[in-house]
Amino acid sequence: MSNSTTASPDNTSALGITVAVMNYNEVKSLRSVVEEILAVLRDMGNPHEVVIINDGSTDGSGELADTLAREYPTVRVIHHPTNLGLGAVYRHGFTCGTMQLGTLFPADGQFDANIIPQFVRRFNEADMVLGIIPEYGKNRKPLARFFSWCERTMVRVMFGKFPEFQGIMMFRRPLIDTVKLTSTGRGWIIQMELILRFIRKNYRIVNEPTGLRARMSGEPKVNNLKSILSNLRQLFVLRLQL
Repeated sequence: MSNSTTASPDNTSALGITVAVMNYNEVKSLRSVVEEILAVLRDMGNPHEVVIINDGSTDGSGELADTLAREYPTVRVIHHPTNLGLGAVYRHGFTCGTMQLGTLFPADGQFDANIIPQFVRRFNEADMVLGIIPEYGKNRKPLARFFSWCERTMVRVMFGKFPEFQGIMMFRRPLIDTVKLTSTGRGWIIQMELILRFIRKNYRIVNEPTGLRARMSGEPKVNNLKSILSNLRQLFVLRLQL
């Protein structure tokens, strides 16, 4: 959006990458997702780490995460003792990395790991890359599309112009420490807060199109009426804080 004072290296292959994998009861897909991400990172050649954030899973995926950390030296695990919700997972995902770039992937397999090199290439010109999904919403149920429209409308009313974003984001990890995140809810509002605070810091934000795959297993855990109403309440709180 605007120019940042942060310099962008010419050679993005030197940038280290932290991929946080968000896991809640995804035992059937977790190994495949982590190993796909690791394979792409190894092919890229960048320094890297994968951090599995296990949000109080009860299906054995927490134990599987520990197994993966023993098998792969670049994998580590953060365990939430109980299910704290998506907001807490994002907060840990934003701050857990030790590398220059950070991103978060769900453990359900909906996003191809090749998004990672696609996004990293943009960091000659960006401080944050926001994914957009051209086909997003086309196959969603009418009620889900309506709720999504309501959320987008409220965001525009309360915050004005806001960059398009669906799915995956990537950011310069050190810049996270320059903003104060206040959102504490269980939903995705902390993502939106981070974007807004980056905008106010005049950090450079660009969009990058991605695809969206079917889940490997299980059912969606967000976008029900309860979570949407919770998100709307958090939007009002965030508006008062910004």
